[in-house]
Amino acid sequence: MATGMKEGSLPTFPAIYRCPSIGREKHTVVADMDGTLLRGRSSFPYFALVAFEAGGILRLLFLLLASPLIGLLYYFVSELAGIRVMVFATFAGMRVSDIESVARAILPKFYSADLHPETWRVFSSCGKRCVLTANPRIMVEPFLKEFLGADMVLGTEIATYKSRATGWVLSPGVLVDGGKANALNKAFGTEPSSAPDVGLGDRETDYPFMKLCKESYVVPATPEVEAVSLDKLPKPIVFHDGRLVQKPSPLLALLIILWIPVGFPLACLRIAAGSLLPMPVVYYAFWALGVRVYIKGTPPPPAKKSTGRTGVLFICSHRTLLDPIFLSLALGRPIPAVTYSLSRLSELISPIKTVRLTRNRVKDANQIKDLLEQGDLVICPEGTTCREPFLLRFSALFAELTNELIPIAMSNRMSMFHGTTARGWKGMDPFYFFMNPSPAYEVTFLNKLPYELTCGAGKSSHDVANYIQRNIAASLSYECTTFTRKDKYRALAGNDGIVEEKSKRAAAAEKIMGC
Repeated sequence: MATGMKEGSLPTFPAIYRCPSIGREKHTVVADMDGTLLRGRSSFPYFALVAFEAGGILRLLFLLLASPLIGLLYYFVSELAGIRVMVFATFAGMRVSDIESVARAILPKFYSADLHPETWRVFSSCGKRCVLTANPRIMVEPFLKEFLGADMVLGTEIATYKSRATGWVLSPGVLVDGGKANALNKAFGTEPSSAPDVGLGDRETDYPFMKLCKESYVVPATPEVEAVSLDKLPKPIVFHDGRLVQKPSPLLALLIILWIPVGFPLACLRIAAGSLLPMPVVYYAFWALGVRVYIKGTPPPPAKKSTGRTGVLFICSHRTLLDPIFLSLALGRPIPAVTYSLSRLSELISPIKTVRLTRNRVKDANQIKDLLEQGDLVICPEGTTCREPFLLRFSALFAELTNELIPIAMSNRMSMFHGTTARGWKGMDPFYFFMNPSPAYEVTFLNKLPYELTCGAGKSSHDVANYIQRNIAASLSYECTTFTRKDKYRALAGNDGIVEEKSKRAAAAEKIMGC
């Protein structure tokens, strides 16, 4: 064990920079989380994410009001007492399923952006990986196991009653100080030969478990060190959910709470302007209301029936459900959009015509052909949105229906709230987008697809779809993937993302009841 010790003093451990990472394939590592695996030493932002995403703005307010007491207890009384109060303020009364959903679909994005490079160098080099943390296990386990390859997660266990968290913790309590050492002995045994090879921690309350390891290293507090780049993770984070764009520190949490009473009326005003004003005027109204719209490329003229030419099919990358609206704004005229799913509220406030597809290939093809005979049309062949710089697989149906194809690269910027959700109510998506202080959209018109690259010239529909996907990805510096809508919803919501029509559900219910 690499420690030096004087009588009556705390043990001293070498810094993580001195830990070799070569030849550790058969070694076992045990690491703390906050301040060790993660650069940040405070877990408040992650508790705040759970509070807001699973409990709403009032729960976030409650946690923020409790934060002075949490800080007082944590820094001046005991780490254990402060964490107990934070767990209670965050979890009391929450459904366990909601906490698990946030841990699976939201927290990994924020955790992965804060990985300490030196700790990850050592942690990833070991064959068996264990994390020992004071954080509730239910919060951290999905990220640690799925994205960092942890084999074992030892954390604080929260108490539940009738599928809801009580706010209390189960025995042996919050894992700090001696609690971590006891948990380590219980998991690995007390024999010196069974002790983990490497222990990593960052504070005095980690020293008890670090002393039990064959080698131990301390991670100095260096918040200025750059986090591990996402491309070095074992698994890329393509999908994530949640409304908050940034990790909420206490100050940012306060700003969010103060902004919402201002931002929601502002969002309603922006939506009203987009819905009620003529499309050529909306562009200027949005700029006056703080919504930035940038247009690149050359927008094509509208189709004319007198020429006998059918309408153009605009092929858009999909960032939010507002993509067709901002395309219409860039063109200065409303363009109908076909969509697989849209809330009734979004349909009601939409300034453009929206047409629902049925997922029946023949019916959808006939419907799109009819719409193209009437004029231009926009479609998002990914079938769902993606927030990260990736493009999902393009459905090839559109390529079979027309040779008049114009790719559109869509990108946007949001500073406070995401305008998409997989778990929440989609009817609020446009409101959250327009609640951002100054949201922005960039619409890039790419060159029309040459005839020789269309199905009319003998190309397969899949080749056409893949070519357009690559073309849009190159213009945005995004990466093409083969992921689909089902992959997204299975990862974030645990379902296929398909909502049955009410009539089908009712018919199924009648069949079950024997009526």
